[in-house]
Parts: sequence; structure tokens; C-alpha cells
Amino acid sequence: MMSIERIARSLFTVLAGVALLSSCSLVTPVQPWEKGVLAKSEMVFDEDALDALYMEHTYSSKEAAFGGAGVGGGGCGCN
Repeated sequence: MMSIERIARSLFTVLAGVALLSSCSLVTPVQPWEKGVLAKSEMVFDEDALDALYMEHTYSSKEAAFGGAGVGGGGCGCN
């Protein structure tokens, strides 16, 4: 027979899991009129695009590899 502490612990675990999963459903997608805020220049990872291009060129020259900083895939559809 299970002890009361073990039952309480398993009930707490189940309730915490349900609360966690239900809180994930509260996230709403970005609306079209909110996308302008995300497209501001302050939201860019690299402030200077030319400097980022030079840094990537230097990195690829040192590593003897090309395109290590982009998205995977070679155009054939396999990622």
C-alpha cells in the first residue's frame, strides 16, 4: 500500500505538470501589426553588416571552410 506522502508527492507532480503544460498554451503568436517593432534596427544581431561580412570572411579563411555561420543545407532539400 502506498503511503500518504508518496501519494501527495505524485499528485503534486501531476498537478505541476498540468500547470506547466497549460501555461504553454497562453503564448500568443506575433500579430502582423506587431512585426514592425521586431524589424527595428535595434533588434539586429550585427550592428554593421559590412563588418559582419568581413568577420565571416576572416573566420571562413582561418577555418578553411565556407558558410559555417548560416543555415544548414546544400540546396538539395536535405538539412
